[in-house]
Amino acid sequence: MKKRVLFLCTGNSARSQLAEAIVNARLGDSWEAYSAGTHPAGFVHPTARVVLEQIGIHHNGRSKSVDEFQGMLFDLVITVCDSAAEECPLWPGQGRRIHIGFPDPALAQGNSNEIQIAFQNVRDGIENRIIPLLQEYQF
Repeated sequence: MKKRVLFLCTGNSARSQLAEAIVNARLGDSWEAYSAGTHPAGFVHPTARVVLEQIGIHHNGRSKSVDEFQGMLFDLVITVCDSAAEECPLWPGQGRRIHIGFPDPALAQGNSNEIQIAFQNVRDGIENRIIPLLQEYQF
């Protein structure tokens, strides 16, 4: 049976979407990933989709509210917002909670290349920090 992980962020347009897509693509045989936000933006940032495509992941996600997941059981809930810069949402439901913060690439300034680099850095951080954590996760 697959384990379930929920990635929480404020807007659910970039970081949590990246995490959901990467985990489902890389660890889909053992983990089922979801993402949500406390104040969903209503869209997935286009650059998030672009940087996922760069590593062979097609993501059809949508921006979702945490309210959609009330009552759903998760093995792990991971907040991915950068707590030093913004408020991280709290999950009132079941599941072990941890925080692995990333800066919000949607707030990146500069030209399109610089903004894309910010998204790539978060994408690569998810690959390097979250994937190994889930591979080694013990209940």
